[in-house]
Amino acid sequence: MQLMIVLSLAFLAACLVYSRWKPRSNGKSPPGPPRLPIIGNMLQLGKNPHKSLARLSKIYGPLMSLKLGNQLAAVVSSPELAKEVLHKQGRVFSKPFPPNAVSVLGHNEVSMNLLPSSSELWKKLRRVAREKLFSNAALQASQEIRQERLRKLVEYISKCSGEGRAMNVGEATFTTMTNLMFATLFSIELDEFASTDAATPKLEFREHVNAITRYMGVPNLADFFPIFAPLDPQGMRRNLTYHLRSLLELVQGFIDERLQARTTSSYRKKTDFLETLLDMSQGNEYALSVREIKHLFVDLIIAGSDTSAATSEWAMVELLLHPDTMAKLKAELKSVLGGKKIVEETDISRLPYLQATIKELLRYHPVAPLLSPHVAERETEVNGYIIPKDTKVFVNFWAISRDPNIWKNPDSFEPERFLDSEIDFRGQHYELIPFSSGRRNCPGMPLASRMLPCMVATMCHNFDWELEIGNESKQLQREDVFGLALQKKTPLRAIPIKV
Repeated sequence: MQLMIVLSLAFLAACLVYSRWKPRSNGKSPPGPPRLPIIGNMLQLGKNPHKSLARLSKIYGPLMSLKLGNQLAAVVSSPELAKEVLHKQGRVFSKPFPPNAVSVLGHNEVSMNLLPSSSELWKKLRRVAREKLFSNAALQASQEIRQERLRKLVEYISKCSGEGRAMNVGEATFTTMTNLMFATLFSIELDEFASTDAATPKLEFREHVNAITRYMGVPNLADFFPIFAPLDPQGMRRNLTYHLRSLLELVQGFIDERLQARTTSSYRKKTDFLETLLDMSQGNEYALSVREIKHLFVDLIIAGSDTSAATSEWAMVELLLHPDTMAKLKAELKSVLGGKKIVEETDISRLPYLQATIKELLRYHPVAPLLSPHVAERETEVNGYIIPKDTKVFVNFWAISRDPNIWKNPDSFEPERFLDSEIDFRGQHYELIPFSSGRRNCPGMPLASRMLPCMVATMCHNFDWELEIGNESKQLQREDVFGLALQKKTPLRAIPIKV
C-alpha cells in the first residue's frame, strides 16, 4: 500500500524521468518479461525475489533482462554464466551495488562490502582481513577461541536438557557465533546464554544485526528511482541509520577503551584483532584510520554472527526433519570421535558424511540467495547479448541450486549427492557458490568452513533432539524471510536429550 501511494504521488515526475531515459546499446539485449510503464518489472519481484526470478528464468533463460523502475538489471541463473560474470569478466562486474538504504553514516565510503574493487582502500581492507584474520596461520592461532565457544554451547545445551525444556536453536547458535566474533576481535564476550526467554542485551544486539541484513535485501523504491532517494519513501534509510549507528557506537566504545588502556604503563598487549589493527594504524604498513577500523569491525560482526548462525539453525531444521540423515551423521560421528565431546577442526577431513551434509545445507538453504549484486562498469557482451554500462547484475544462486538440469531431485535434502563428489563450495565449482566467487567472494569463507561443520557436529554428537510439540510441520519449519541472508521465519525450538 505504501509503495503504491508513493508511486501514485510521484507519477508525473517518474513519467518525466522515464520519457527522457533511453538505453544506449549497439546490440541485442537479453530476453525478459514484458514491462509495465514507469515501474517496469518491479511488481514481479514479489516478497521472495529469488524464487520469483527463478520462475521467470525458466521462461526467459539463464540470462534475463529486467527494468526495475528506471534501472536496468540482468539476472544470471546458470553456472556457466555465473562463471562468465564472476570470473572471466570479473573485472567488468567487480563493482558492487550499494543499496541506498545502507549508504548512511558514511558506511558506503569505507565499507569493504560496498567499495569498488578498484579502490585502494578496498584492496587494503581485503588484504588486512585475508592476512591477519582469515589466513591459515591466523585461524590456527585462534582455534582455541572457537573450541571454547563450542564447549560453552555444549554446557548450555546440557543445561536445557537437564531441565527438560525446549531450546531456541537460532538464539543459541547466534550467541555462539557472536561471542566467537567478539572474542576474536575484542577479547570479550557480548553476553552469556539466556537462562530463560527473557529479553537480554544480546537480544537487542541481534535485533540490530538482523534488521540490517533484512533491510539490505528488501526491494527499495529509492534504488529503482534514485530521484526519490532524498525522500526515503519507505523509511529504510532512517531505519538503517538507527541500527547501524547502534553497532558503530558499540564498536567505538571498545576502540576508545582500548586506546585509553594502551596509554597506561601497566597495560598488557592483547592478541586479538583490535590490537593488531591498532598496531597497524600506528605503523606504516597499512595506515588504517580509526574510522576505517570501526566500519570494518561492523562488517565482520554482521557477516560473522548472523549468516553462520542462520545456516546452523537451518542445518538443525533439516536434520530434525530427516531422522535417517541425522542417524547416519550421528553414526559417523560416534565411529570417528568416540567419546570426545567437542568436534575439532582437524576431525572434519575424517568425516565425509558431515562434509556432504554441510554442502547439501549450503545448496538447499543458501545464505545469500542472490549473492551480492554487481554493477557493469562498462558495456560488455555476455552469451551473445549486450549488457549496458551501469546495469545491475544479480547471480541467482538459489535458482542454480534448485535447477533440475544440474541436480537430481533438487527440492529434496540429500547429502548423499555429495559423497564421492569433487564439488566444493570454495568458489571453483559454479553450481555451488554460496560464498560467491572471484574478486568479491566472501573473505570469511575460511572461518565459516571451519566453524559451521564443528558447531553442527557438536550439537548432533552429544544430544538427541525432538521438535517442540506443535512445531512438527515441515512447511512451518522451512518458511523463510528474504533479506541479505535468508532468515527462518519461526525460530526453531527443539528439546535436547543427552546421549
